[in-house]
Amino acid sequence: MNTVDALLLQKLFLSGANNLSNNKEYINELNVFPVPDGDTGTNMTLTMMAAAADVRDQKNPTIDSLSKAISGGSLRGARGNSGVILSQLLRGFCKDIRGKKELTMVDLVSGFERGVETAYKAVMQPKEGTILTVARGVSEKASELLMDDEEIPMLEFAEAVVAHGEKVLEHTPELLPVLAEAGVVDSGGQGLIEILRGILSALKGVEIFPEDSEQGVRLARGAGVLDDIPKARPVYGAASGKEDISTADIKFTYCTEFIILLEKELPDEEVEKLKSFLLSIGDSLVCVADEELVKVHVHTNHPGQAFEKALEYGQLTRMKIDNMREEHSERVEIEQQRAAEQDAAFKQIKMDRRGGTAGSGKDTAPLKEYGFIAVSAGDGLADILKEIGVDHVLAGGQTMNPSTEDILKAVDSIHAKHIFVLPNNKNIILAANQAADISKDKDVIVIPSKTIPQGISAMIAFSDDAEPAENRAAMNAALETVRTGEVTFSVRDTSVDGKAILKGDIMGISDDGIAAVGPDIVDVTERMIDSMMTDDSGLITIYYGMDTSEEEAKSLADRLREKYQDVDLDLHYGGQPIYYYVVSVE
Repeated sequence: MNTVDALLLQKLFLSGANNLSNNKEYINELNVFPVPDGDTGTNMTLTMMAAAADVRDQKNPTIDSLSKAISGGSLRGARGNSGVILSQLLRGFCKDIRGKKELTMVDLVSGFERGVETAYKAVMQPKEGTILTVARGVSEKASELLMDDEEIPMLEFAEAVVAHGEKVLEHTPELLPVLAEAGVVDSGGQGLIEILRGILSALKGVEIFPEDSEQGVRLARGAGVLDDIPKARPVYGAASGKEDISTADIKFTYCTEFIILLEKELPDEEVEKLKSFLLSIGDSLVCVADEELVKVHVHTNHPGQAFEKALEYGQLTRMKIDNMREEHSERVEIEQQRAAEQDAAFKQIKMDRRGGTAGSGKDTAPLKEYGFIAVSAGDGLADILKEIGVDHVLAGGQTMNPSTEDILKAVDSIHAKHIFVLPNNKNIILAANQAADISKDKDVIVIPSKTIPQGISAMIAFSDDAEPAENRAAMNAALETVRTGEVTFSVRDTSVDGKAILKGDIMGISDDGIAAVGPDIVDVTERMIDSMMTDDSGLITIYYGMDTSEEEAKSLADRLREKYQDVDLDLHYGGQPIYYYVVSVE
């Protein structure tokens, strides 16, 4: 066997995708910073699965039909920097093999080279020691093998290529000191190796299937991948508490709702475990599950814990939190409206995942000049962004990187000539740029904000009277005027920036890296802010998260006002999960 036909290519791709999916949690744990939101494995898996859905369903594939499915699906489904780079590797490879009836060794080597070239071009400042290095090493080894022996058997060729890729991966810490200090290899490079291992296994006649699946199932449900015939699932949970609760008797303060985009179908026992956990931290639970999504409504004092548990099963969307200690009739009305919205969202997400569309006809109103999209996690932050002019707040951020397709849908929802996109996270910028490249009908301008405070500063710098190019320059310049810090907890023992970090430690992470570590949230936050202050600092803004009480946040703010009496300080509810505080200094 020295050629690859369409049927074999289909089998190899799915085996590689499944092996990546089966190892995604291990890949997630390779994050350099030990924060509870490492998501490289998840992002790469969702990117591959977006393509795998169509690849799997092709009954009589051709090289052209597969290349179109792999390229288009991964491009639109790309999430995070690792997912975008992976989609570009696949895109370049697929462009090179189009028009072929079967792939020879020369075609494969040429495709590898085109994929690496495309991926490097997609990254503004490519770093060595990453997935790019591993991909280039694989491509170079493939070219070298073929040059040395044009008659090399394909299986021997594949084994040598993968073995070399593994060696390149082992050396990534030598190229990136932060990897060496943390004691890990590059997570994106590891993801690519898992794909190649899955492909090699299938070449040997042993296809990789999803974990905990019957052997005949070649791809897990969920993560955008649907079964040919969706199976009915029971509705779990009539409300376990009263729907109409008097505010005088409120035990749990926050009405919390969200939808889980499942990475694979949950067995009944797993759904029961999820229900049990949610009931252990709250009441009034409604949990509706099928093979693709889980809709959750729960009253709890700890929304962050509910979100963190849900993230074990997939990505989150439609996250909403209401404080029920508001006037009772208003709360009931809000809950009824939210329930209707959530039901509609549940149906819409399922329709979108199957390729359906919502609404009818196009907006015939005159185009406005400017529109704005911002990515944010937390209802408080979303409200702030809307107040300063953002049209569409896309739920996401750490752990929930929106895909290129998500951003494109947000663009389509705004009736404007020029649309500014604020990713507000460094791991979303590439997906936003990819969306801008794909969009043809509207002028999409990406402002590469890496944090929420940067995005807010950029919005403030916008002027209705300026031209698009002038606004772009002003908004980009505004990114440099703000310094950002975030406070969260460590999920493992490690060492970063010369600081020993233990599992459970509180970490203050600034633009320059780990600024402070310790057991106390207030102490770490204060020391982090100290490191961010300069002689020119005039304003500290603090956004407190869903797991921080208003009293705790006010106490911290008073402490800082006393310490920095010549500096203004603003305190806002952000509602962000995982991060106790997000802080900006200007």
